Amino acid sequence: MQRRRFLTRLAATAAATAAAALPYGLNRLLAPPVQAAPRTHLRPPGALADDQAFIDACIGCGLCGEVCPPRCIRFHERDGAGWLNTPYINPEEKACILCNKCMQVCPTEALTEIPREDIDMGIAQIDRTACYPWVDHGICGACVSVCPLGEKAINFALWNQYRPVVQTGCVGCGQCVEVCPHPSLPIAIVERSEGTITPHRI
Repeated sequence: MQRRRFLTRLAATAAATAAAALPYGLNRLLAPPVQAAPRTHLRPPGALADDQAFIDACIGCGLCGEVCPPRCIRFHERDGAGWLNTPYINPEEKACILCNKCMQVCPTEALTEIPREDIDMGIAQIDRTACYPWVDHGICGACVSVCPLGEKAINFALWNQYRPVVQTGCVGCGQCVEVCPHPSLPIAIVERSEGTITPHRI
């Protein structure tokens, strides 16, 4: 009799758990996957490098967005399946200031606190055929002056004090993208493997 009661309770618990998880599962199924543009969908600082591991670890609590001082953290909504409710940053709208608050508040391993010099959100890449100083159509330097990591991340070319050159110390926060005054956005955050200069446009 006790065994039957135990099995009944076990079945009821399993059914309740499945019912509780159903809305979350349905949300992901009803949100068709959409290919997000990598340059406008950066993972927050301290994020797990592997996409699937990040998706699995993130519980979509939204705390990282709550504590973000510049409110740069957005969340995937109707753009797709596993990414639903996970955070991202679009530096063209609002860039990360490397304050570490999102990493400190994350209750899972999705975001882990690391020194800002070790953050890897990507690296800035410059299109030298569109950047005003590189095509001799004016002076600027906004990207260099705004960088929170200074010369280790971006500096001027030795022979021209206005032409920006990205250094290996760049962590991809995107502040240079946000501040760039050019309408065609000649600077973007890309994966490190893509390099700091737009290919075939040197």
